[in-house]
Amino acid sequence: MQLRKTVLLFTTVAAFVAAPTIGFAQDDDSDEVIEEIITTGTAVERTEFETPQTVTQFSEDEVRQFTSSSQADILTQLPGVSAEGGGGEVATNVFHRSLPSGGQFSFNPLLYDGIPTFTTFGLNSSAFDVFYRNDLGIKRTEFVSGGVSNLFGPGSVAGIINYISKTGGPENTGTVQIEAAEEGRFKGDYFFSGPLGDDNSDTFYAVSGYYRFDEGPLQSGLDTQGFQLRGNLKREFSDGSGSVTLYGQAIDDSVQFFLPLPLDGTSRERVAGNDGAEVFTMNTAEAIGLSYDTPDGRFTTPIRDGVLTKGTSIAVVLDKDLTSDWTMNAKIRYAQYDHQFNLFLDGDGIGPNTPETQAEYLTNRGVDPLVAATAQFTFAETGSALPSSYLLFGNRTLDRWRDAKDFSAEISVGRNLTWGDAEHTFTFGGFFSNSQADDINYITTYLGDFRNAPKLVDVTFTGFQEDATGALVAAGDPNAVFQWTQNGLANANGMTGNADRSARRTAFYVADQIEKDQWSFDFGARVERLDGDVKDFGRSNFTMANDPLLNNDLEQVSFTDGSLRAGTVSATEWAFSAGTLYRINDTVNVFANASRGFFFPQIRSVPFNNSGELASYEGEIIDAIEIGAKLQTDNFDGYVAFFYTTLDDRRNVDFENDPNNPGGVIEVVTTQSTEAKGIEASGTYHINDFWSLNANVTLRDSEFTKAENADVLGKEMRRQPSTMFNTGVRFQYANFDASLMHNYHGDNYANDNNSVKLEAYNLVRLEAGYTFEFDDGQTLRVSGNVFNLTDDQGITEGSPRQGNAQSGAPEQFFVGRPILPRRVMLRVTYDF
Repeated sequence: MQLRKTVLLFTTVAAFVAAPTIGFAQDDDSDEVIEEIITTGTAVERTEFETPQTVTQFSEDEVRQFTSSSQADILTQLPGVSAEGGGGEVATNVFHRSLPSGGQFSFNPLLYDGIPTFTTFGLNSSAFDVFYRNDLGIKRTEFVSGGVSNLFGPGSVAGIINYISKTGGPENTGTVQIEAAEEGRFKGDYFFSGPLGDDNSDTFYAVSGYYRFDEGPLQSGLDTQGFQLRGNLKREFSDGSGSVTLYGQAIDDSVQFFLPLPLDGTSRERVAGNDGAEVFTMNTAEAIGLSYDTPDGRFTTPIRDGVLTKGTSIAVVLDKDLTSDWTMNAKIRYAQYDHQFNLFLDGDGIGPNTPETQAEYLTNRGVDPLVAATAQFTFAETGSALPSSYLLFGNRTLDRWRDAKDFSAEISVGRNLTWGDAEHTFTFGGFFSNSQADDINYITTYLGDFRNAPKLVDVTFTGFQEDATGALVAAGDPNAVFQWTQNGLANANGMTGNADRSARRTAFYVADQIEKDQWSFDFGARVERLDGDVKDFGRSNFTMANDPLLNNDLEQVSFTDGSLRAGTVSATEWAFSAGTLYRINDTVNVFANASRGFFFPQIRSVPFNNSGELASYEGEIIDAIEIGAKLQTDNFDGYVAFFYTTLDDRRNVDFENDPNNPGGVIEVVTTQSTEAKGIEASGTYHINDFWSLNANVTLRDSEFTKAENADVLGKEMRRQPSTMFNTGVRFQYANFDASLMHNYHGDNYANDNNSVKLEAYNLVRLEAGYTFEFDDGQTLRVSGNVFNLTDDQGITEGSPRQGNAQSGAPEQFFVGRPILPRRVMLRVTYDF
């Protein structure tokens, strides 16, 4: 059976729009179209058309088609969601319906097979997608926005992303795929499944995974490489009452991450570097090996590894019919990962965080003019002098150790009951999780020239030396050389944080999903308690000397005080949701749902006060309403919906330059309340057997209704455009297929006070392939994929380290992150 997409919505005011969503399956030997059943967080078998909320579903073919590298490739197709992966394959920034967020998966849990990849967000700032990668083992994707379904499992009224894996069947099947792309990318994927034993076996296996090596997408001399192995064993009970499935995952993957870089201050496009070539990234392989002494020994930056994840997870899922009326579902999972998130920052936090002339570099760091007059700038690798016209760019690596453990368990019992002329499905369940994560941070500051993959620069002063107070004074020997930077290493280095955080979540929920004549009703409630522990192993005294480095050994100038502060937080909150759907006829229905939910503040956002106690900890309350209509005909499927959302007392966390300690970074916590409303619509239209169109649109208005900073009140939420839409056209004739997809991301702002406006951009992708057919159902598809077909340089964010201090006024340079450049990819896929 070949999955065929269709789903959601059409727009208001004469515009029909939509995005691929609800998946369909179509029998090759008939014209019958069978809708896929929604499985995320529900005990009732319903299609998307029958659910009293908006649901988006992508088929296996669509997941393959959309994917270029990151989660953003798929999630940006969702109505109401803006997602961007300008940083590379991981740490996707996901924004949904104008909820205030710094990005990542702050409000939308990421699940695989109904099980969270990690249960608690905010023990550190790593995103959920660092732990899992998509592969050929994905059957489909579901995004459920609001409603009773999101009271189950980890819960989120804002919506849950769930990838559902393929399981084995009575026949042996498999897929092998080879992929190659520009900038040195090679990837091999595989999927195999079938019965264990003979053809009458009731135990089935499925295994999938990949190995990938990538010198891009932005070449810096630092590679992305690694593998993942996933699989499952499914045992179906002989009496047909259910199954038990064992899931496993092993990952050892290293991904390079890309932050904003200096762009042209007027056009905000990439500029030429010192060597005349266009600058794409400030990441550089020359930073490998930067090291210095610390109280705990010699520290060497692990920047070569980028975002590194090594570990395993194992889970068991039981689905069981206890009687004809009673059912049970149980899930249990344990995961342990060695994880680092090492990245290059967007400037050294000392000067202007943009390229500087050699004279400006010294002046901005307070070097006495008499000393500066003797300065010599040389390349660290060769010792040759820099041309006087070459610009400099001071930068930092931020190396973060974030080993993590996660345990979760959920059990629910369902009861089907006929009461009068209504069919009730009651669900009673509980969820528990225990998560722990490290958060150890080191900053290393260095000096490079301004080019793609900068070269490290050394600075020396002749005729000066350091006195006992650290000041530079004239040396007795006029030929004495003082080293300001050595091998590129500058003078702001050390540990900036060392914490261990954990959280235990305990939840109970109940739901009643009712079918009565032309009506569907959903009611549900959840009560949850979170208990968290924080251990802070001494605040680091990260300092930068006012004068050059202490000596040629580059002795570290920061230290950890060795003290321990420990504390606990706890909060109990409740959520309630109600929804209804009325079937006007076989093709049209109307629906509405309302929810009162909560998010627990990120534990890393809770500071210690002067008495050594953690600050107050209370739930962040979200209220959401959604009203809409759905239309389903033989050749069109779609919906239109109005939404209204408020979020109170959100603790937002940003990494910004430390104004009191140049070169350092601090976590800035601000409390915000927001309001958002808008219209969302999506739909798919099948013109004939060869052509189909799909589109979706989101029109929204948002503002801060409460903020600690008065300049933020009434402003729009950062990085969330008021207008977004996706359009797509698909053609299939015989063995040839092609798709053209377009994403429009409207004007938005880089920061909360709206001082930096980011212009709209368009992201276009093209996919085309030809399938060769062989005996016994074997196929070989050869396809090409072009990401960012028009090579748009749209800016997705400004400089996070500058925050509200960044200026939007035209200057020589602007620090921002463009979408990734055009990339052509070829794939060969063999199915049997």
